[in-house]
Amino acid sequence: MSSYTQILYQIIFSTKNREKVLIEKNRSELFNYIWGVIKNKKSYLYRINGVDDHIHILTHLHPTIALSDFIKDIKVSSSVMIKEKNLFPQFNGWQIGYGAFTYSIDAKEKLSKYIINQTEHHKEETFIEEFKRILDEFSVKYDEKYLL
Repeated sequence: MSSYTQILYQIIFSTKNREKVLIEKNRSELFNYIWGVIKNKKSYLYRINGVDDHIHILTHLHPTIALSDFIKDIKVSSSVMIKEKNLFPQFNGWQIGYGAFTYSIDAKEKLSKYIINQTEHHKEETFIEEFKRILDEFSVKYDEKYLL
């Protein structure tokens, strides 16, 4: 028998030290690359977007893929690609951690729109403010020192 799942993840991670280095003109190349990594993992990308210091990925993982391995593979391979192509000259890597939040499939359209509108959204709210808000919405306990 096959395994069947429907777990919608919003994955969020930032650049190392939240450096604002993901220049807009090259982001689509990064996002297309990450899409390829996700497809190679037999997983499904619903939406990807971000701003100069972080990205959001809305995805469904294949049942055989562990979340931590999935994110590690995206970070490692995209870091190599960024450096090989000099896509973001000031890029020093991704942050060590990440945020991953699960949602009902009913939330897919709303989340997709939220991710599409990242540029507009971040005119009003910083990455840290956004991340704290999401952590609070999901009742995730966190230590402020790891967010600074």
